[in-house]
Parts: sequence; structure tokens; C-alpha cells
Amino acid sequence: MILQIRNISVSYGPLMILTDISFSVIQGSIVSIVGSNGAGKSTLFKTLSGLIQPTCGSILLFDHRIDRMAPHDIVELGLVLVPEGREIFPKMPVYDNLVLGSYLPKAKAKRKGSLNYVYEIFPILASRKKQMAGSLSGGEQQMLAIGQALMALPKVLSLDEPSLGLAPILVEEIFTKLKEINLEGVTIILGEQHAQKSLELASQGYVLENGAIVLEGTGRELLNDEHLKKSYLGI
Repeated sequence: MILQIRNISVSYGPLMILTDISFSVIQGSIVSIVGSNGAGKSTLFKTLSGLIQPTCGSILLFDHRIDRMAPHDIVELGLVLVPEGREIFPKMPVYDNLVLGSYLPKAKAKRKGSLNYVYEIFPILASRKKQMAGSLSGGEQQMLAIGQALMALPKVLSLDEPSLGLAPILVEEIFTKLKEINLEGVTIILGEQHAQKSLELASQGYVLENGAIVLEGTGRELLNDEHLKKSYLGI
């Protein structure tokens, strides 16, 4: 297991957001966390990345306990978050946004090769490297956010709602690119409201409702689950 989440709970003051969350991630897999808006997905992803500390439980990455580590140390270990909302630097060129993704020493030493890889995965970023990031389309900005994360040399790439606000054709393209990235050996954890696409891509899936995992199984098993069909697929 590359990542182990053991009985974590998260609260904001008296308000419990996540309750007793446990799951494991196999190296090289794609794991999908499905849930509606407000289910707790963003809180979970921020907790995995060190932006929020759990009130109890533990998180292990490569057998290193990370639930009390600083976010930049977690990135250095290999877990990198692409947050919801494409938090790029809109008034900086595409190239500078990508370079900022490789700010840690290990990533900085491999910056040239990483840039070439990102441009190979997302050719549009190469053609627009001098363009201000804020002038890109929504889909291009999402590609930039993923490219920026790839510059940090992730072993685990976690993405919170990467398809949010994108047209269907762009959603398809983003998911195709994520599959390509996974085939290069990067483990992916995907938080999505778009259950159909994310579970089609995933080897393992979990359904999050009201801060708790209520269903788990392979992507195919969950796509055939009657509760999930009614609640998330409209079937």
C-alpha cells in the first residue's frame, strides 16, 4: 500500500465533517472518491495534503506518518494536491506557473525534464507558455493546474473536482490525460461529483456521504450498485 488512511475524523470546532474514514491506496492504482457537494470530499483532500489536521486517526504515506507534517514536507514525500477551483496564478505566464510547481530541491533539479513531460502531456501549454494563465480557457487552466502539480514529481496525485465547470468534451479530455499519467506510474486519487466518468476510470471507489464512507468496491461494482445509480447516476 502506498497510502493508508486509518480512522481519521475531522471537525471544525463542534461541527464534525469527517467521521472514522479508513481506506487504502495501492501503488499504481486510480482511486475515486465519489460524493455530492458538501459530502466532505474537499476536507478529506485537504487533510491528506496537510492543510487540515485530523482530530484523530492517522495517515501513512510510504509508511511515514504524515497527518502532523507540514504541507511542503508531504509534497516532498510525493503526495501532491490539485485543489478544487484551479488555484493557479492568473497574472503570471503559463511557464512561470509551471516553474513554481518545481520549487522544492528534488523537483527543481529535474525541472527541464519535467517541463518537457508536461508539454508532451498537454501540448496546448507549450504553445501558450508565454500567455497569462488567467486568459486561458477553463479546460486549459485545469490542464495547467495538473501540469503544475506534475512539476513537483508526485508519486500520488490527488485531484479535487478536476471536471468542475468544464464542458463534457473537456471532461473527457481531462480524464483521458489522467489515465495517461497513471500509466506512467503515478497513483491517482480522484474526488468527483461526476460519478460515472470517475468510476469508469477507477480500479477502486468509495462513496462519501455526510462525512462517512457508505459504499466501497471496484469502479465496476459501484457503477452497478442500485443506491449509487439512484443517488448519483440518475438511473
